[in-house]
Formats: sequence, structure tokens, C-alpha cells
Amino acid sequence: MPPLFRRLRLLFHALRYGARLIWLAAPEHHKLHWIVTLASRVHESPRGRAGVHRALPNLGPLASAFAQSLARRPELATSTLHDAIDAVSHLQTPLPPDEVEHAIAAALGRPASTLFAAIDLTPAKTGFAEQTHVARLAEPINGHRGLAIKLVRAAQVQEIADEAALLRWVARWMEKLSKNARRLRLRELADTFTQDMLRRFDLRAEAANLSQTAHHFDGDRRLAIPAVIWELCTDRTLAMQHIESLPALDLGGLSASGVKLAPLAEHIVAVVTEQAFEHGFFHATLDARRVRVSVEPDTLGRIVLADFAVMSSLSSQEREFFVHGATALFDQDYGRLAHLHRDAGHVSQDTRPEKLEAELRTRVEGHFAPQSHERSAGALFHHLLFAVHPFGGDVPPRLAAAQRAFGQAEMLANALHPGVDSWKIARSVLLTLARRERDHRGWIKHIAQELPHLAHLVPRMPQLAVRYLQDRHDPAPVRQQTQLVSDVLLEYRRTRTLLWACTVCGGLLGAIAVLLAY
Repeated sequence: MPPLFRRLRLLFHALRYGARLIWLAAPEHHKLHWIVTLASRVHESPRGRAGVHRALPNLGPLASAFAQSLARRPELATSTLHDAIDAVSHLQTPLPPDEVEHAIAAALGRPASTLFAAIDLTPAKTGFAEQTHVARLAEPINGHRGLAIKLVRAAQVQEIADEAALLRWVARWMEKLSKNARRLRLRELADTFTQDMLRRFDLRAEAANLSQTAHHFDGDRRLAIPAVIWELCTDRTLAMQHIESLPALDLGGLSASGVKLAPLAEHIVAVVTEQAFEHGFFHATLDARRVRVSVEPDTLGRIVLADFAVMSSLSSQEREFFVHGATALFDQDYGRLAHLHRDAGHVSQDTRPEKLEAELRTRVEGHFAPQSHERSAGALFHHLLFAVHPFGGDVPPRLAAAQRAFGQAEMLANALHPGVDSWKIARSVLLTLARRERDHRGWIKHIAQELPHLAHLVPRMPQLAVRYLQDRHDPAPVRQQTQLVSDVLLEYRRTRTLLWACTVCGGLLGAIAVLLAY
């Protein structure tokens, strides 16, 4: 929690710059007179006061609707947050060269001169509170000598954490004071915002994400994923193999280096589809800025994925829904997709499947009119997920993030090679995944998942079989059932006798009372 002095200072700056904007808007030689006249006219004008009174209450519903949208679909807040950070990252001032050397030495615990034969203290890439430098090791580690070392600016990250703590403090007080704020769960939204912000600077987690992705695509000749130098990874540094590369949209540079753009565009669509829906671990903020292409002779034309700060994952049930739902959509089997939505719990069980099927047909049929290479698989997947909204349904935010990542990959592929058939590529990959779930590989996978349970059950099978046979041939259960039936009949007779006795007694008492009355 930041100190009270910091909160007061932030409030002071907000008022200061707000007043400064009004001061700058005033005429040069009549500033005070203009400000006083403006305030008095707004105060004295009935229309002005009425306009203010009408405007202020209207801000509440707008903010409420915005907060409700973010609470229902937090991936929108995440994407907006990271897009905003990337947009201003080039405005950040990197550390000076002498401070870079000192920061690396403090993070690694030894002077940089003892580790590196050479290091470029001018950053090759500057991001939001981070910067990347290219270096050459004095002694190779795991066969790697050239590396890229990412360094976070600790002071700036601390300031960001303080601002996030202030946001959580404001959200907590708003929940205490406002019923609507409690209903919208602003504190929970602020916590999610803070986590998404700070995980961008968790370099150990980023190193783990990079290593896991390299494991998923081990031996894949479409990708060149840098190896992690774990010996030089700390909370403030991430060291990885350096691969000479160019931005994916540097078409002139790629063509001059001999990179074929058509296969590259196809590989981008296929890799992102496999990453999300086969492995279930994908870039949550994938765009052109995070995709580079290798120009080294051994890996020329391969996709270089090196920014793993913000990743997301899909569960096996979510991947299975998307794969089978997409294949049903490609086959125009809207009825099967409607039942998949109901089985997955995306709509209530009382939703009529034929209505959802009609909604899907209305949304999707227009996408099949153009030729295959002119169709957009990303737009089709949008309807796959969001056709449930008119019925009060919703899909998990991670599925929406995966669909957004695929849409960004499709746009990047079209920018590289406008003739790429992303529809055909996505359909081929997803059909392969769907078949794999149904053939012998799917059976083997499911059996492998059940083996831990079978390991406890198999040793008990002989004992369970013996018990079953004993129960089947032992007359004891039959005698027990016979005794139970006889006990039930006895209780039934006793109850009936008691009811008749109560009836007779009641009748006699009534007759005696009548006789005594006369």
C-alpha cells in the first residue's frame, strides 16, 4: 500500500494539471477575468446548470455499463491494457549505459566484465519499464555464446506497483461507499488489472513460458525459439539465445534476405492455431510487434517467438469444444454446434436448440458465399463464440482471447501475403485435431489419462470379483430381503389396526357425548 503522502501528491497533480489546462485555454491577457466570467455565467445560466445536472448523472450509467462489460469479459480490459502499454513503450527513456552495467551486475551478483566478452549497452529494444541488450559470453553456456538479455527497470516497476496499489485502495473504498460498486465487484476488477499489469515484468515466469513453448514445438522447422540461459535468469534479468531476425512486417528486408513470404504467412496461421487448440498454451497479446523472422543461415525464414510476457491457456474441455465446434461450423452443421454450446454450459439448459441453430445459420451462412481464399476464419470463429449472447449466454474469456489471437495472426498473414488461404489452413489443422481425438491416438491419450486411476483399481479386481460371486451365490441376501418384506407387512398391519381402533374409539366417545347432552 503506498503511503498517504503519495496519494495526496497524486491528487495534487491531478488538480494542478486540471487547473493548468483551464489556465492555458484562457486568453493571454485576460486569464483571471475569463475564468471568473466563465464560472459566473455557468452558475447564473439556467440552461448551463441544467446541462451540468443532466450530464453528471449520465456519467454513472456509462461507467456502469463499461464496468459491467469488463466484469463479464475481462479479456477486453487485458487487451486494452497491453495495447495501451505497447503504444507508449517507445516513449520510455532507457537506462544510461553506466546504469545498465551497474543494474546487470547487481542482478547477476557479479561484474558484467567477468561474464561477457562484449555487451552493447545501447538497448536493441526498449519496452515499458524494460529493455533488451545484445551480448556475447566470455565462455559459452550450453553451447550458446551470443545472447539477448532483457533487463527490467526496477524503480519504474515499483512505481507501477504503487499506482496499482492506489487503484486497489480506491476500488476498496468505492465498494464500501457504493452499492453499485459492490455489485460490479470493482475490487476484484482492480486486482485482475494489477495482476495482468505486473506479470508483464515477471521475468522468471516469462522464461518458463519460453521454455514450455520450445518443448511443445521441439523439432518443428517452422519455428526458431530461443533457448533460455537459466544460469543468468533472475528476477530482474532474462537471458536467452540471440537470433538475428527482422520484424515480420519488414517486407523489403525479408525479401532482400531471401525469405519466401507465402510459406511464412501459411506457417503463422498454422502455428498459432496449433499453439492455442492443440497445446492449449498461447500468446494472449499476439500481434505483428511480437513476431519476428529469422535471417540467420541455419534458420532462415523461420518464425521467431521471443516475447512471452503475457500468455494464456485453455483447458482440455475448452480446446475440445472449440475444435469440434469449429469443425461443425466448417461443415455447416449448426445443430451439432448448438448442442455443443448447451453441453458446455454456454447457454442455459432451457434454451431451445433450434433457436440457437437458427441464430448461428443467420450469422454464418454469409461467410460461405465468397471463394475460400477470400473468406475470414477469424470472423467465423467470432460467431462460433459470440452467437450465444442474444440468449443470455457467454463463453469463457480464455476462448475469446484465443479467438482474438487467431484473428491477429490472420491479419498478419494477409499483410505478408494477401493471397494466403487462412480458411483452408485453419480448417485443415482443426480437422486433424478432431480426427486425432477420435482415432487410436485419442483412445491412447484417454487411456493414458485413466491409468493413474486404474493403477489403484486393478490390484483390487480379484477381491472385488470374489465378493461379487459370494454375494451372488450366498442365500443370505435373499433371506434378508424376505425378512425386510415381512417386517414391512407387519408394520402395515399394525398401523391399520391402530387406525381402526382410533376410529371406533372416536365413534363411541362421540355417541356417549350425544347421549349425555340429551
